[in-house]
Amino acid sequence: MQTATFYIVKEKSAQATQAGFEEYIVFLTQHFARQGAKVYLNCQDKKQAETMAELFWQVDTDQFLAHNLVGEGPKYATNIEIGHQAVKPSWNRQLVINLAENETTFANKFAQVVDFVPCEEKAKQLARERYKIYRQAGYQLQTIEIAYP
Repeated sequence: MQTATFYIVKEKSAQATQAGFEEYIVFLTQHFARQGAKVYLNCQDKKQAETMAELFWQVDTDQFLAHNLVGEGPKYATNIEIGHQAVKPSWNRQLVINLAENETTFANKFAQVVDFVPCEEKAKQLARERYKIYRQAGYQLQTIEIAYP
C-alpha cells in the first residue's frame, strides 16, 4: 500500500525559517537513506535542486552521504538523488521527499511520499490540495509534527 506522510512545520520552530527547513530536509533525507531507502528529493526547480545538493556537501564529514543530481554520476550509484519537476529520477526510487508546491502527478511512482505543511497560509493551502490528491489516489495518509531541535 502506498503511504503519504505530511510533516507539519510549527510556526515558532527552527524549521519555520528557510535555513532551518533546509537543514531538516538534509537530516530527514539522510535518515531515510541510512535505513536503506532509495530516496528521491523532488525540488521546485533546478535552482532549489542545486542549492539542496550543495547543502549535502556541507554536512560534517562523519555525517556525509553520497548523493547526486539527476543526470550526474552513475545511474545506480547513490541512495539519494536530487531533481526537480522538469526531470525524472534516473531509476526506481521507493521514497520521494516532495519540496515542490504543486506537482503530485509523479507520486504514484513511489511507495512512500513525504510532504510538508508549511506555516505560510498560501503554502499551507497548497499542501491541503496535495493531501486531497493523495487521498483520492488511495494513499494511506498520516501527519506528523516535526520534532527536531
